[in-house]
Amino acid sequence: MTRSVQDLFDLRGRVVVITGGAGMLGMQHAAAIAEAGGHAVIADLSGELAAHSAAEITRTHGVEALGLQMDVTRKPDVEAMVAAVVEQFGRIDGLINNAALTVTSGSEGAARYFASFEEYPLDLWDKALQVNLTGMFLCCQAVGKMMVSQRAGVIVNIASDIGNISPDHRIYEGAVNPHTGKPFNTPIAYATSKAGVINFTRYLATYWADKGIRVNCISPGGVYAGHDPQFVKNLTQRIPLARMARVDEYRGAILFLLSDASSYMTGANLIVDGGRTAW
Repeated sequence: MTRSVQDLFDLRGRVVVITGGAGMLGMQHAAAIAEAGGHAVIADLSGELAAHSAAEITRTHGVEALGLQMDVTRKPDVEAMVAAVVEQFGRIDGLINNAALTVTSGSEGAARYFASFEEYPLDLWDKALQVNLTGMFLCCQAVGKMMVSQRAGVIVNIASDIGNISPDHRIYEGAVNPHTGKPFNTPIAYATSKAGVINFTRYLATYWADKGIRVNCISPGGVYAGHDPQFVKNLTQRIPLARMARVDEYRGAILFLLSDASSYMTGANLIVDGGRTAW
């Protein structure tokens, strides 16, 4: 039986957990899920922000969302999150591993986060790996057990264009961080951990293929958020579409990967970067 395109993208009744869900892109993912009829679970380091964000999604889209406090690097937090979701909805159909250590979420401060490779702090390297990779490992492990018991589930890991290529360090020439007014870069810990996400995805895709669980990742390009004009100029000269992404431009890709529209797709890395990695 051939299903309609509308049906393929339908998430009605499905429950999807989003780590780092109260952040800029996390909220976009939640909105896409809710617009398709699904229940978004916004799991975030800030329980207050998660609850507020879930209430906003529920109010705006008319589909129940849930906000939960969770530190992805703490196994008890992750397990408690899974238990709370199952208690509320009875199942977990999808997981978006969106949480990542960034300059805005890292408590160490921008100066240390953007340190040169020669001076990069070991504790920040360790923390980036803990959040970006170990956190993903813990979430996939806990949610995956639920999906194995259901013999169904979809996992979407958020990688980066910089997980596929080395950052072109020339794009930072003459540019400053709008938060600090000082020079910045793509930290070694971010680039390395995002590359790890891609092969982590392939591993789980093959490991769980016979359990009805699909695992893919998306490699987004940079989203414009008030960046330094010189940086934008330097970067967009290296992007075939000649611009950074708008904040809402990953909704379609996320919905595609979560829904039955991608039912014959696992172990894939969907690159959505304006063509930056094409040349």
